[in-house]
Amino acid sequence: MTTGTVVKTDKYIPCKLHSKIIRAPINLPALNEIFGGQESASILGGNVAKADVDRFSYWAAEPKEIFEFKAGQKDPFAKLQKVLTKYKIENHQGNHIGLPLQGIFCGGWVGYFSYELGRHIEKLPETTIDDLEMPLIRLCFYDRIIAYDHIEGACWLLALELPGEAETPGAKLAGLERLVAESQKIRAQQPVPADLENIDFSQIRCNMDKDYYIQAVKKIKHYIYEGDIYQVNFSQRFESDYDANPIDVYHWQNHYNPSGYAAYIDSGSHHIVSASPEMFMVVADGFIQTKPIKGTRLRLNETDPVGRKIRQINAKNFHELLHSEKERAELNMIIDLERNDVARICEPGTRRVIQSRTIESYPTVFHAVATVGGQLRKGTTFCDILKAMFPGGSITGAPKIRSMEIIDETEPTARGVYTGSIGFVGIDGSVCLNIAIRTIIIKAQKAFAQTGGGIVADSDPEAEWQETITKARALLAGIQSVTRRA
Repeated sequence: MTTGTVVKTDKYIPCKLHSKIIRAPINLPALNEIFGGQESASILGGNVAKADVDRFSYWAAEPKEIFEFKAGQKDPFAKLQKVLTKYKIENHQGNHIGLPLQGIFCGGWVGYFSYELGRHIEKLPETTIDDLEMPLIRLCFYDRIIAYDHIEGACWLLALELPGEAETPGAKLAGLERLVAESQKIRAQQPVPADLENIDFSQIRCNMDKDYYIQAVKKIKHYIYEGDIYQVNFSQRFESDYDANPIDVYHWQNHYNPSGYAAYIDSGSHHIVSASPEMFMVVADGFIQTKPIKGTRLRLNETDPVGRKIRQINAKNFHELLHSEKERAELNMIIDLERNDVARICEPGTRRVIQSRTIESYPTVFHAVATVGGQLRKGTTFCDILKAMFPGGSITGAPKIRSMEIIDETEPTARGVYTGSIGFVGIDGSVCLNIAIRTIIIKAQKAFAQTGGGIVADSDPEAEWQETITKARALLAGIQSVTRRA
């Protein structure tokens, strides 16, 4: 997709950034609704949880071009590197155009990397059934973005000026401003609440039954006893009919399960709705961070009329996770794995554990998390980073390669975007990608949600199965709520 004629130099297409600020309250659900009807739209955030993580939500649509790499093709990283170096921003030096901080996404690529891209990084078996047939990479290049600053309450309109274009930067900014104004005139429908404890599982299909799951966990534990691995992230996939607008379930998740790394991707043949709380990587000013999650407990809504009892349950679950030696050991293994991955691309001596294990609260769960980071070596490309770190260790296991082999052996279907990554790769070098957990894939009037957990030596198969159900409840509740309403 192109607009006018773009002039390209021998090396890249130079871009100039233009911006305009709107200091007025933004109706986030309404803006999500507006973009839900736009062509090839991408939304990153669009909920209040963004204020607690990377501060900004983003909306974009009508990409200048789309890059896809599909199963069966070759050399994904050579193709990806060529695409990512096609455009270069020329006037984004510091904050001189008034942007609030470095690291804001000011134009470039938004999309996803499917879990199976890992087969092009390491030599792995390929025996799962790829029934969803998702691209391994799908990225849209956006030259105009709305960025909302949740801290300052300001809305930034950002547009890239490309040489030879007929459309002016002013016209691009005006178009974004019209979308914001349009959103102020509508009111998105209030999502209907759902009881997470009473999901109608008779309407849910799975890619394995409970007995298969239990036997697979026992098989994984046997590999652990034999010394093959320390941990494997094993998952099951849930499937439900879906006859609503895909943006409706995004509204539901943003309202009842707001997550800092939420994302909505319209890919035409399929839609992705992610309520991910997990950051895979953030790159800004040459520094990289990753924030693995290992350990989950249910968190109930404390505004319930029997709030005191619920607060007691939540306090018990929080304390149990905080002091769980099993989950502590799981996270420590992943911290070591991520430290090793980060060390492959960082300056010697700069890799460190920025934050050790801590418990974070989310609307429906408690998570145990840590943060690892380091200074990237000069000349390190995004493809170098991806090849060193993808997929994230928290959703594979340790050692990573052997864990991925066992995942292929025990899971019957390809994961697709689940446990891959969703986010942006800016033309200024900034990157923010999530780990695509708590993620729904909508295709051909069906919704797919997949959840898993880390299997270790002392894992109880029944408890592990129950953990996948606990994690799935908020996703399945949203799906059933909006489909019933439709």
